[in-house]
Amino acid sequence: MSVDPAFLAAFDALPIGGYGGTYGGRRYRVTKSTYSSGRSQKLVAEELGGADYISLNLYRLSDGAAILKPCEMAEDKVVAFVLGVTAD
Repeated sequence: MSVDPAFLAAFDALPIGGYGGTYGGRRYRVTKSTYSSGRSQKLVAEELGGADYISLNLYRLSDGAAILKPCEMAEDKVVAFVLGVTAD
């Protein structure tokens, strides 16, 4: 299944490194890391003062396609977070 272009645009717009963010009126500590010359990326977000947790891996294939792999959670949850989070 292909990754939605709107998701990829929102994901790519998020900065690399660690920073604060807001999603659904709640504050998160977000960390986005890049590996293998950008072919593999990881995003982890932990709700500050709460129990919510977001974790995903994104793999960029040589043909330009991307594969989204949420870590033990629904794909809809990580997609909604990436589309809705505002980085500080």
